[in-house]
Amino acid sequence: MDAFLKVHAADIAGKVETFDRLIFKGHLTALFPAGAFTRFLHSQGVLLKDFGKFVEEVTGKLKDHAQALAAQAQRPFQYLAAPHTQRTGQSKEDLARAIAARDEITEGLIAIFSTVEPCLSFRVRGNRATHRLEVVRERRKCLYLYFYLLDREFGFMHVRLQTWFPFELQIYVNGREWLARQLDRRGIAYARYDNTFTQIADLAPVPTLCRRFAHRNWPTVLNAFARRVNPVLETIARASFGGYYWCVDQAEYATDLMFTSRAALAAIYPDIRRMAITAFGAADVLRFLGRKLHGNFRGDVSVEMRHRPEGWCVKYRMKRNSLKIYDKASVLRVETTINNPREFTVLREVRTGRRVSLRWLPLGKAVCSLWRFAEVGQQANHRYLEALAQAPLQGDAVAGLDGVCRSRIVSGKRVARLNPVSAETGALFHAVLKGEHQINGFRNRDLQRHLYAAPPGPPEEARRRTIRVSRVIAKLRGHGLLAKVPRSRLYRVTTRGVRVMGAALFYRTVGFPRALLAA
Repeated sequence: MDAFLKVHAADIAGKVETFDRLIFKGHLTALFPAGAFTRFLHSQGVLLKDFGKFVEEVTGKLKDHAQALAAQAQRPFQYLAAPHTQRTGQSKEDLARAIAARDEITEGLIAIFSTVEPCLSFRVRGNRATHRLEVVRERRKCLYLYFYLLDREFGFMHVRLQTWFPFELQIYVNGREWLARQLDRRGIAYARYDNTFTQIADLAPVPTLCRRFAHRNWPTVLNAFARRVNPVLETIARASFGGYYWCVDQAEYATDLMFTSRAALAAIYPDIRRMAITAFGAADVLRFLGRKLHGNFRGDVSVEMRHRPEGWCVKYRMKRNSLKIYDKASVLRVETTINNPREFTVLREVRTGRRVSLRWLPLGKAVCSLWRFAEVGQQANHRYLEALAQAPLQGDAVAGLDGVCRSRIVSGKRVARLNPVSAETGALFHAVLKGEHQINGFRNRDLQRHLYAAPPGPPEEARRRTIRVSRVIAKLRGHGLLAKVPRSRLYRVTTRGVRVMGAALFYRTVGFPRALLAA
């Protein structure tokens, strides 16, 4: 990302890196093992045949508690008969924001919505084989309560409570909302567009604040919200069935580059978007997300581009995780969304007998690992921006092409010209710009693997290939497209190299065919 910031330093006013959307889920896991819920019913003096009556009474308590909260705050309690989602064009969030604006709510409860949705819950039914009643978990529908709040610390948020056992809880917060309130407390002026900061007067404390958000004592925070909306928790705890186990259900980590103006961003974003959609393949997407393409990989990798009201968005998907870039007002945002953290790893202590060692293990959903979600998202965003560093901007790229089309003298040695539109040079540029080289660079043998379809035969042929590729690397270095990594045999693409080679590839694969068809 440093290369991107360096090239656009004159147009970028600053950056903000923190979580955007965060969805936590709480599960009463002590009720899940076989026979656990039956033991809970026995602890409350409830027979299995009275299950229906008991849970209906408990659900009534939850609903009455919610209605009492709404009445106490003099806020609406509204039943939604139809689903309200973004796809229907009217979401519960939009409805809550409209109510807050209408009633000029600045803090506290906005509204409570109730609606029937699918859920995974307990049910008692007869077993024909044993002729006995038993507890099973199955899909059904039940009433959900949505508590929309303007919280003093977290701003606009909501809590979603399942009113049927096992009372799954979902809490949504937004990192930008939290950051805005932190800036307000410190008297730091800022400008916002939706949930995006377009200007911040003092950026110095922002990185520290964002790190603090990722390292919060989240179980304490989330349990406080749970106690406010679920009055049955105390009964469950007294029966020795514990409380909620908190997971990160979805995490969006965004890197926002704040440009000095919308015009400055609009001048370069079409070229960035074009490179994003044409230059990267499946292996590149995996590399951005910290993975490698190998034979054991099972899943889909896709790329799509769509136009939204805010601007154009290019999105890459790897199974259930994704990486996207889009423009929003004068902000260029790169965002990593993690739905399945087990695709990533975390360094943990592993005890084997008396020996303790560190191992990279799959990253779980436990809320205590939220700091690692932040690291994974930030690293993915930085890799992607590094690959996009200086997407071929049309004016500069043309000048760069003119330079490589002429021979030059470097350190007293003549460097032959390149033919950037030839098939051979196009294959070379494509191999050098592979996303897998973005992190560590590449060696001679790495380039050979992409330039030659078959492995070398006798040793003499392998030697000739090495010599040929060495000459090619020397030529690219002479034109300033590659640079050698100090004290190693690795090479990396320079900023000029990304711009010139990217422009040549785009002209060969897109620009010339399009112009020819138009003619």
